[in-house]
Amino acid sequence: MPGRPFGLSVLLLLFGSVLSFVPLQAQQSFKWPPGRRAAISLSFDDARLSQIDHGLAVLEKYGIKATFFVSPATVKERLPGWKKAVALGHEIRNHSTTHPCTANYEFSAQNALKDYTLARIAKQLDDPNAEVERLLGVKPATFAYPCGQKFVGRGLEVKSYVPLAAARFLVGRGYLDEAATDPDRCDLAQAMGVGFDALTSKQIMDLVADAAKSGRWLIFVGHEIGRPAEQTTDIVALEDPWKYAKDPANGIWIDTLETIGKYVQDQRSGTH
Repeated sequence: MPGRPFGLSVLLLLFGSVLSFVPLQAQQSFKWPPGRRAAISLSFDDARLSQIDHGLAVLEKYGIKATFFVSPATVKERLPGWKKAVALGHEIRNHSTTHPCTANYEFSAQNALKDYTLARIAKQLDDPNAEVERLLGVKPATFAYPCGQKFVGRGLEVKSYVPLAAARFLVGRGYLDEAATDPDRCDLAQAMGVGFDALTSKQIMDLVADAAKSGRWLIFVGHEIGRPAEQTTDIVALEDPWKYAKDPANGIWIDTLETIGKYVQDQRSGTH
């Protein structure tokens, strides 16, 4: 049987390579609600005091509902403020009891994930759910991994606690991830969280525009809310991106993690 002509073989090889790099928009089958082509969620961690003292007013100005991931002890420092946040329609959700992270961080050296077992980390998920519900009357359906880290133990004994989060929560959010979440392919128990502390307006705008172009779910993660500083989301830098995102002509859906996560889950299961 004669072989395939060399030129045809090269053409087919190149054609196959081109197909493998078809833009995400062309490949994606996920359908956002009518008039929407992408989604954005704002989330803030740790129940920092500035979130209540300054953040609620900023979010009200922009007409945005956010998701706050908290530990119960810090909620008690501004309890009336957190009750107000619930009344305003913001989500108050689970960020563990004591925020365990890697021992490489000085603040968690005595509360390091390497020293945890799955049973011990499970309490870090269950206890805050009960306490947040007692304090604020809401039952957390989403969870943010402290420091974005999803393991316990060390070396050959390392175990993922993603399955524990998946069994308890609709969404488990990471941190310091490098891309927005693909709603068509993602594992909701490991949704991507993109930091936006200390970013300029242009940097935030670029991330928003990229999510709009690719049809993804951009989950922002911040901490303090105020003027430019370490671990602080700059109030002024939010102005232009949110004007763009709130304009219906740009087709961006801004909502909480639970609301968008539920839509993604239902859309993928065919129940939406």
